[in-house]
Amino acid sequence: MINTLQEKKEISKKLKERAIIEGFTLSGIASIPGSSRLKLRTSALERWLSNNHHGEMKWMEAERRKDISSLLEGAKSVLSVGFTYISSQNNDKNQLLKIGKFSQGEDYHKVIYKKLKNIGRWIDLEIPDCKWKICVDTSPLLEKAWAEESGIGWIGKNSNLINKKQGSWFTLGFMILTKDLAPDKPHQSLCGKCDKCIQHCPTKAIIEPFVIKSDLCIAYHTIESREKNIPKNIQANLNGWVAGCDICQDVCPWNNSVPFNNTFETIPKEWIKNLDIDSLSWDDKTWKENLKGTTLKRIKPWMWRRNITANLGNQ
Repeated sequence: MINTLQEKKEISKKLKERAIIEGFTLSGIASIPGSSRLKLRTSALERWLSNNHHGEMKWMEAERRKDISSLLEGAKSVLSVGFTYISSQNNDKNQLLKIGKFSQGEDYHKVIYKKLKNIGRWIDLEIPDCKWKICVDTSPLLEKAWAEESGIGWIGKNSNLINKKQGSWFTLGFMILTKDLAPDKPHQSLCGKCDKCIQHCPTKAIIEPFVIKSDLCIAYHTIESREKNIPKNIQANLNGWVAGCDICQDVCPWNNSVPFNNTFETIPKEWIKNLDIDSLSWDDKTWKENLKGTTLKRIKPWMWRRNITANLGNQ
């Protein structure tokens, strides 16, 4: 039982420290239902959806995304964590065929879930009357809004969450809790007048600060779109990208000097480091074998061939 304000602060501090011990680089806590900014973020989501900026990503329309309490009865707090995925080995900008840094190592969904499960076991011992639920980005949750509310970063003009020390090279995880904990102060935006991400996007997918139009985004077309062909205006700007796109993060000043996370989870798969046009001759079985254990299996073998072929058309 947590009976006093001091006990609440102490257990909240221990919980965030536990997250760091488990291998997360960032951790923070928000109270549910959160501040008024959550309503603003929800309204922004509704506008984005009404303009059909989400393209084929119909799961973004889930109503539960707008109400975190619908994911766990009695929800009172949320722990937000960040897992840094940039390493000294996945930072090669000279590769002919490029893959987003977030997906070059182990499947981050499984990495984050396992670490949060360990935290859950700790909670069962330290706060036995607290129920919890793990959420990664497959759950209908306003992830970046809750991470911002938890104080671990702010939503940048490229729509990525940014932290002063870790930049934006991290993926998010959450634990919804039925215990009232001590919240951190929501993070304020530090993008200022900078608009490098907007200026450097080759397809002008950031149509206004914080708003991404999916059907102009290279990452969307190489990962999410199931269209047979990549549109000509996108194809002309691929510049080697076959899975994702890091341009708006590469140019962000907050990413100029961030610490690497050289753990085994972030080490690129060998085939990724050596990916070239010879992969066009791989059969489905070879692709599936290589994609095993990565988040890249979302991109089906025929899509890899489509994406690589689209790049060759620009050589």
